[in-house]
Amino acid sequence: MMLLASSVCGLFKWRQFEPEVILLAIGWYVRFSLSYRDVEELLAERGLLVDHVTIWRWVQRYAPEMERRLRSKLKPTNDSWRVDETYVRVKGKWVYLYRALDSNGDTIDFLLSARRDAAAAERFLAKALARENNHPAVRVINTDKHSGYPPAIANLQTRGDLSEKCQHRPVQYLNNILEQDHRAIKRRCRASQWFRSFWSARRTIAGYEAIHMIRKAQAAWTKEAGLLRDFIVSLFAQEA
Repeated sequence: MMLLASSVCGLFKWRQFEPEVILLAIGWYVRFSLSYRDVEELLAERGLLVDHVTIWRWVQRYAPEMERRLRSKLKPTNDSWRVDETYVRVKGKWVYLYRALDSNGDTIDFLLSARRDAAAAERFLAKALARENNHPAVRVINTDKHSGYPPAIANLQTRGDLSEKCQHRPVQYLNNILEQDHRAIKRRCRASQWFRSFWSARRTIAGYEAIHMIRKAQAAWTKEAGLLRDFIVSLFAQEA
């Protein structure tokens, strides 16, 4: 496994374990349907005694950083978007995970929201549109028939954040590709027994989404290119 540059290792300052070990544990957790105790046991079998709470802290600290660093390495998506939301349980209550894919199934963006309304839809679309380095101008946005999307799209067009030529297409069956894609994220959420705080859910899901994008070959990594753990380490091998 490659060694990280000393400047980047500053991100891991005061950690008891080497950065490569920390990233290995995070990679296991966000890739597979494992609990923190499962990862603790896997590390113990390799002679590394790490408490599951420590692994949780690693995920909270570095999973969002992994997703942020991955963004610059993603291939461009296309101009046909599929937008929808799914349910995630936080502190015993359902909240909403907004997600957008292109027509090829590549992830564009995601946003966890406590509400499912026009304001949340507008906030999510504005966030996705800000990723201008990863996608061309949007030609069409496909949604279900939720009433929050039309005013959200209209407001973005009025502000100039979205082209007036962009078509809104509320055709539910065209979002089947996104409904199927939700399953990979929700499977990991269920394995973690959901979340105890909104803050924790948002940061953990960033890791789930990052590893899902990597596995869909949206970045440079493929199964033939080498070990997934080495690609994750490479994301931290230089300043971002």
